[in-house]
Amino acid sequence: MWDRAEVSGDFHLKECVGYVIIAAQVKEMKLSHIDEQGRARMVDVGHKADTQREAIAKGRVLMQPETLTLIQEGGLPKGDVLAVAQVAGVMAAKRTHELIPMCHPLLLTHVGVEFESQGPDEEHDLAAIDITVTVRTTGKTGVEMEALTGVALAGLTIYDMCKAVDRGMRLEAVRLVRKSGGKIGEWVGA
Repeated sequence: MWDRAEVSGDFHLKECVGYVIIAAQVKEMKLSHIDEQGRARMVDVGHKADTQREAIAKGRVLMQPETLTLIQEGGLPKGDVLAVAQVAGVMAAKRTHELIPMCHPLLLTHVGVEFESQGPDEEHDLAAIDITVTVRTTGKTGVEMEALTGVALAGLTIYDMCKAVDRGMRLEAVRLVRKSGGKIGEWVGA
């Protein structure tokens, strides 16, 4: 996956999973949540400036086409699946710091949860619900984990609400697709 060219102890990344990085010299990479003794720690962000921050994460729940039809027609006994999943995604984003040990509690200014249904097509015999969560804040640290947690819990809620009719559903492709703000600025993924 990595194509490396050694340069006096450092290396330049040439290609990484379809992304081309030109002459990105890597001197020393450290995990910010690990201290000098190798123990987990919460990063001190007190010295950082407040900036506008946004993160967008996506994921997908694959299911039988009949399950998607039941969701769209409101035919499941637990109620409106997407309305409950939307609330779950918002709640999860707001409570990420309670679920992931080293996350900071943040004052979120926006959490948006959107769903898009995809029927089966020539390539796929399964239907899907694509989930997109957008989170914003003005603060000292990013909201990537909040967006990812929102996607994961919205997807798990869809599974929970529909498992009586389709235990083979799959939550997959949970990923960060965009972040902005802070020292790094904008990052865009696939």
